[in-house]
Amino acid sequence: MRGYGFSKFTPNELPKGGFDELLKLFLELLNYTSGDADEALAWLNELDKQYNITNDDYGMGDFIDELKQKGYLDEDKQNGNFNITAKTEQSIRQSALEEIFGKLKRSGKGNHRSPQSGQGDEKNAERREFEFGDSLDQIDMTQSIHNAQVNHGIGDFMMTERDLEVEEMDYKTLTSTVLMIDISHSMILYGEDRITPAKKVAMALAELIRTKYPKDTLDIVVFGNDAWPITLQDLPYLQVGPYHTNTYAGLELAADMLRRRKTHNKQIFMITDGKPTCLKEGTKYYKNSIGLDRKVVNKTLNMAAQCKRLKIPITTFMIAKDPYLQQFVRKFTETNGGKAFYSSLNGLGEYIFEDYIRNRRRTVR
Repeated sequence: MRGYGFSKFTPNELPKGGFDELLKLFLELLNYTSGDADEALAWLNELDKQYNITNDDYGMGDFIDELKQKGYLDEDKQNGNFNITAKTEQSIRQSALEEIFGKLKRSGKGNHRSPQSGQGDEKNAERREFEFGDSLDQIDMTQSIHNAQVNHGIGDFMMTERDLEVEEMDYKTLTSTVLMIDISHSMILYGEDRITPAKKVAMALAELIRTKYPKDTLDIVVFGNDAWPITLQDLPYLQVGPYHTNTYAGLELAADMLRRRKTHNKQIFMITDGKPTCLKEGTKYYKNSIGLDRKVVNKTLNMAAQCKRLKIPITTFMIAKDPYLQQFVRKFTETNGGKAFYSSLNGLGEYIFEDYIRNRRRTVR
């Protein structure tokens, strides 16, 4: 009798120590320490004490020496503190990209496409009859010969214009995106770290655009009491401040940045967990954290409408579940004509990446 025999599975011992394994953990810890290398190494030592992640052949001292040798750490000779390097910053972005983008189910080449077809830049799966003006390199010769055989027979082979079948072509388009990150105090309230996932998403999205869509642009804006742009290099060190939420200022800055971009596709992604609570009036701040302040809300909605007139859709990624806040986001989205996702922290990256790639296939006129 033929069959299969099964035995008990005994997994190999989990690998311990080694530079590559420790580097992954170190990069992850840097996200939580806002780029503070000394604090990340202290946490790594604590993890080693509890879980024995190093061994007798490769200890924590060996790992730190190798980090310095390979250019991941700089040591301040005066006080002995460590600082991360540009190489480490890039590694953090690449790690975030692999973590988030690796979970997505990608199809095809993933290139940017618009709904327009014709004499475009890239072939798609659609086929149609040949029309005057079509390029010869669009003709699908295999299918055209097949059509000729079906239409005219094999014995006296001939091909007419009606037998020709062409492959549709998509136009590649460019997209300019502003990613807005809420850094108000509520992003770390209630024992939940919301800023670290937001930073990870920003770094991963920036790395995706830099490597896969280099002609696209990504600007990053943070908003608290005020709003200001930050660079890619600033992201690992980003921290929440003792701020209220001036959503209006963030949108105003984002719209101004996109207004200068010479692209048709423009969009704003906004990551927030709360309601707008602040406006700046001259040199003073108008603040109200109780409920939804009519003055703050109406001015924020007016800015959403202005973005709509500028053909800048806003996609809001809401990471809070309060019903009255979600009601505000629905009103905000309706005013702008954009979209809203009510996302958990774990699913935030997947939502943003899928929506970014989907939006790259549309052309705003």
